Amino acid sequence: MGIDRTSKFAVTQLVDKADRRTAWEFLEYLLKAVPYRIHAILTDNGVQFADQPRNRNTARSRQMHFDMICEANDIEHRQAKPTVGQGQVERINAPSRTRRFHYENHDQLRTHLDFMAANNFARRLKTLSPPYSPKVS
Repeated sequence: MGIDRTSKFAVTQLVDKADRRTAWEFLEYLLKAVPYRIHAILTDNGVQFADQPRNRNTARSRQMHFDMICEANDIEHRQAKPTVGQGQVERINAPSRTRRFHYENHDQLRTHLDFMAANNFARRLKTLSPPYSPKVS
């Protein structure tokens, strides 16, 4: 899930597992989905976004593909301190956690993810003006 901290515009993508590949694929999807330039991205310190702590700043340390995409698009990749939660992400996710649903397949779940569309389109987002109105894909 990606959330614009100013406008509260949210982008979600359903994946089978959360690994490094899905992280950078989501970043590429996010770059296509938002109608404006992204200046900075804040992530947690998960292995999808950073080397394991024991390998950081060592000879085994390597640049992540996620960071390469950020550099190529002139985006600053910030990582939250380990004890700090992602408040806006938590607030957007809260309604989906209050009630549990079970689906036979991903298509049923995709159909139910319309709450994101409601979040983005049912109320006016603070800073998006007409030239940058969110698009439904």
